[in-house]
Amino acid sequence: MTGCAPWPPLSGATDPVATDAVAPDAVARAVPGAGPATLRVASFNVHMGVDGWGRPFDLVAECAALDADVLVLQEAWTPDDGCPGTAALVAGRLGYEVVAEADLAHARLYAPVATDTRRWAPLLSQVRKTLRLDDERFKVPAGSRDRASVSGRWGVAVLARVPCRDAEVLSLGKLRRDPASRAVIRCTTALGGAELTVHGTHMSHITHLSPAQYRRLARLLSPLDRPGVLAGDMNMWGPPASSFFRGWRRAVVGRTWPAHRPHSQLDHVLVTPALRVVDARVVDGTGSDHRPVVVTLALV
Repeated sequence: MTGCAPWPPLSGATDPVATDAVAPDAVARAVPGAGPATLRVASFNVHMGVDGWGRPFDLVAECAALDADVLVLQEAWTPDDGCPGTAALVAGRLGYEVVAEADLAHARLYAPVATDTRRWAPLLSQVRKTLRLDDERFKVPAGSRDRASVSGRWGVAVLARVPCRDAEVLSLGKLRRDPASRAVIRCTTALGGAELTVHGTHMSHITHLSPAQYRRLARLLSPLDRPGVLAGDMNMWGPPASSFFRGWRRAVVGRTWPAHRPHSQLDHVLVTPALRVVDARVVDGTGSDHRPVVVTLALV
């Protein structure tokens, strides 16, 4: 981990966007005709800003290190008590605008388990769940009865430090096996002399029968002849995930999960043929269970 912060962590926003709502007009700003020559896009599953024991890590510092123009956050936390959370905290500290947010589930976030171990999370025989979604069927013990918790919403957010417009949250529905709804956030920004459509999401796990959701997402993506980028925790390996988006290609390849010893890539950035990948990397040294992915894009 890169540092510690008080619990409960500040992770979420005070005014979340429903999965079928349009983002506030305040972030639907006009995009200049000529944007930057390159644009850096990052996707980061932040795990509510805590490790598997519930211990907070320095989420703001980790987001700052990504140095992204557009930042897609998954598993952002929005406390019900009105305190600022992940998107608001990162945006306020780092100078981003919250383009849009989507609440995917209501949940309880539990206080850290008292431990001085360097292990990221408990062993399976010691499982004490940090987060419990309200609609979860498989109930894992959250710890002792007196373990404190806070209620809130678990979701996805898109932040930007470049002008964006036409922000909207498009529902992908809720699969019967998944305790969370799913959505994609779509917005437009400028890149060079063209408009770039950005999509940010957090998909259902393949064990929830997510291919149906992937096909729905494919119909919502921008046309192949226009600049487009899709970033998120896809909960699926690269080749099968990209197979649902014919003509789109993976911009970054590298293992992202679990972060301490990754064996799989679940976090992806895909682009249309109109874009060129200038640079791409998987970032290590994170306090989350997912490693962030960062790509720098330009027009072909």
